[in-house]
Amino acid sequence: MVKILYKPFAIIAALIGARLGRSVFKQVWGIVDDADPPPPTTAEASLSKVVGAAALEAATMAAVGAAVDRASARWFHYLTGFWPGQKRARKAAAG
Repeated sequence: MVKILYKPFAIIAALIGARLGRSVFKQVWGIVDDADPPPPTTAEASLSKVVGAAALEAATMAAVGAAVDRASARWFHYLTGFWPGQKRARKAAAG
């Protein structure tokens, strides 16, 4: 039941996280290079620049997404008193 109530929060958080992640990536990339990040099919761009831009974008989007997900879960918990996810991280099964 709680997960169903949390879904709208999660959807809104994902949209906010994607927009915020793109913004943060553009700011970070502006420190690395003055030009826009090159698309993978750009002939003039070096392989290291293309791969570096993609790796930086992925890391930035993942970090911002995790921060926004966590903030939305805490906000939901504050409003409802219910934690929307797992209470504790599950331990790895003994092999």
